Amino acid sequence: MKKLKNEKELLKKAIIEGIKYGEERGVVEFEATDSAKDKIEYIYRLLVHDKVIQGLPEDQVSLKSMQHKLAIWASKR
Repeated sequence: MKKLKNEKELLKKAIIEGIKYGEERGVVEFEATDSAKDKIEYIYRLLVHDKVIQGLPEDQVSLKSMQHKLAIWASKR
């Protein structure tokens, strides 16, 4: 997994876009008290479920890999 040049900024963008995507779809309502980890995991699983991004094999899913996939998704938006 090759680290992207500005992965932190892309991850922030992905979280914002993912929250917007989930709320517009009407499947989730995030609270200010939700942790970043919970948001990342929910957004990742929602995008995989909707076939927006390709999911990783379940044994390779980790916080770091989910962050990376979301950063890649944000870089293409």
